[in-house]
Amino acid sequence: MKTHLLIITALESELNKSLLPAGVDIVYSGVGKINATAASIQAIHQFEPKRIVNFGTVGKINPALQGLLEIGKVIQRDMMTLPLAPRGQTPFCSKPSAYLSSSGEHICGTGDSFVTAHDPWLASQGIDVVDMELFAIANIAYQFDIPWQSFKYVTDDANADSGNEWQHRVNHGQELYLEKLKELMGP
Repeated sequence: MKTHLLIITALESELNKSLLPAGVDIVYSGVGKINATAASIQAIHQFEPKRIVNFGTVGKINPALQGLLEIGKVIQRDMMTLPLAPRGQTPFCSKPSAYLSSSGEHICGTGDSFVTAHDPWLASQGIDVVDMELFAIANIAYQFDIPWQSFKYVTDDANADSGNEWQHRVNHGQELYLEKLKELMGP
């Protein structure tokens, strides 16, 4: 089954499928890079999308940010293999260590951990927000030569209270995602 636009979102609590317009396909990947990788590969084979859009939630590193952001670049924040490779780079791997979206200005750092404390490396890399799936989705989109975009809703301040903040705000971006989806689908 071919689709023009495929949405990949970690959890149904972030974006409820029943609210999507007819003809829009969504895949819930689950949390983390491994789940996002497996779900992205399976979805690409099933739907053969022309474009992938990731909607999701993020913690902010840049304190000035809020609301819905479009991500322009994603890197891995938890690949730590010194001295084999610098942080963020997978050793012995020819794939890019950063992926660029077709648009967007913000930088997301993806990792399999919930950020609850200040990490100077994140700021030194210019990372604006952190999540747990986007790098994997972008990596798979790159391998299949499919353009991708990502829109992230800021739920928390990436600090000690992030877990509680995220749980209370996980669905607050839903209306903004739906408005953005209308925009992406055009008239």
